[in-house]
Amino acid sequence: MHDHDSIRAALRAKPGAGETFPFDATTLVAKVEGKLFALLPLTALPMQLSLKVDPGYGEVLRETYPAIQPGYHLNKQHWITLTLDGSLEPALVQSLIDESYRLVVRGLPRAARTRLAAPPDAAG
Repeated sequence: MHDHDSIRAALRAKPGAGETFPFDATTLVAKVEGKLFALLPLTALPMQLSLKVDPGYGEVLRETYPAIQPGYHLNKQHWITLTLDGSLEPALVQSLIDESYRLVVRGLPRAARTRLAAPPDAAG
């Protein structure tokens, strides 16, 4: 999971997730219910991905992995930026995407959380 296509697929796979480009034509912003859960600059080399994180866990991650730094241009306490240079295991990257999404969904109103948790065919 160290290419733009696989990262974008992982972000889009989240229920209710969408892609926008509100800042410029090259910075992909993944949102759920209008709330940001990931930023993926499409021209950054090496590739980078910014994700929301629990502050305590973010501190541990930054101390453990040189490729994980405080969020670039984001709240340094609640966001991390991963440099996807091959040093991070794909399973870790996926779990951090999952956690970022969960943190954002947890902060949504109950109706939105219920709608996102419903099976796709239940919405009909």
